[in-house]
Amino acid sequence: MVVAACAGAGRPILIGVSGPFSQPRGVSMRHAAQLAADEINAAGGIRGRRLQLVFADDSGSEDLAVRIAKSFSDSAAMVAVVGHLSSNTTLAAGRVYGAGANPLLLISPSASSPDLTGFSPYVYRVTPNDLNQGRQIARFARRALGARRAGVIFINNEYGRGLRRAFATEFSGLGGGVLEEDPYLPATPSLEPYLSRMRQRGGVDVLMLACERPGAELALREVRQLGLRWPVIGGDALTGIEGPLAEGVRFSSTYLPQQPGDRNARFVAAYARAFHGERPDHRGAGAYDILRLLAQAIGEVGPGRRAIRDYIAQVGTTKPAFEGVTGMIAFDTNGDVPAKPVVIGVIRQGLLEPESVR
Repeated sequence: MVVAACAGAGRPILIGVSGPFSQPRGVSMRHAAQLAADEINAAGGIRGRRLQLVFADDSGSEDLAVRIAKSFSDSAAMVAVVGHLSSNTTLAAGRVYGAGANPLLLISPSASSPDLTGFSPYVYRVTPNDLNQGRQIARFARRALGARRAGVIFINNEYGRGLRRAFATEFSGLGGGVLEEDPYLPATPSLEPYLSRMRQRGGVDVLMLACERPGAELALREVRQLGLRWPVIGGDALTGIEGPLAEGVRFSSTYLPQQPGDRNARFVAAYARAFHGERPDHRGAGAYDILRLLAQAIGEVGPGRRAIRDYIAQVGTTKPAFEGVTGMIAFDTNGDVPAKPVVIGVIRQGLLEPESVR
């Protein structure tokens, strides 16, 4: 664990931040959280006290996430946690944060498994679940792309299974047909047998990749080697795949840096200044919003764990929705944000640009 920001005058308010920071997918989350803390402290902190972030790299490991959750929960000074990034680590760690005599609030920027819905009164997230994203991807494939036959390749974990199931159900309900649904593991050396079999069965109008980035890159390389020209679409775990290999690939997201609004424009500009021209992704934007929301909560009710959790539970009902860079955040009784929009982006010349869903 690395403590970010000096304590300054008086006792700081501690918030934990945990994700796979040693991996590319965790970089924006860490950067944006730090940016939010720096801005909050530059404006005087919270109730005159500095905000201090405690970063812990879970490496995407459930075992590490559980150990981090135990450490954060045992720290009497820790008031809330931003994280974890993925569904598997959030589910594993969430059991720890919600246990004991003094539970600790966890808000994830990007964990999207349906299994997190109502999982714990101390586990929240600012991203729509995979049921929502899978439905939107299926609608885009049927209505915007006119696809009638789909092939699905999915990573065999919480994320991949949930997204695959939601896509297939909605696509079939809209009159499409799913030719086949094929699982893989991170150690799978090739997806070519799946692709070749789809081709032998007449091909597909769209290839849905319910994958994380490494698996998607493997699939795209082999699609190219086989000379296939199928449109490719996927979920938000493809974020970061932008480049020549993925030209024309579409995927869902709850946030794009180009989306309109002065609040987002200021955030993107500040992020670029702080981190050498880089652009934030949905994980970073979500973490930024969570820190801002937690600062608002602490400013109103103080740094008590239960008071913070009770405040967050009312955001969007008895308290106004929170206007963030990712849009309006309004929690339901399950800790979800059901009204959060999902956008479909397309990679053009190395950049992810928005496409509208009809």
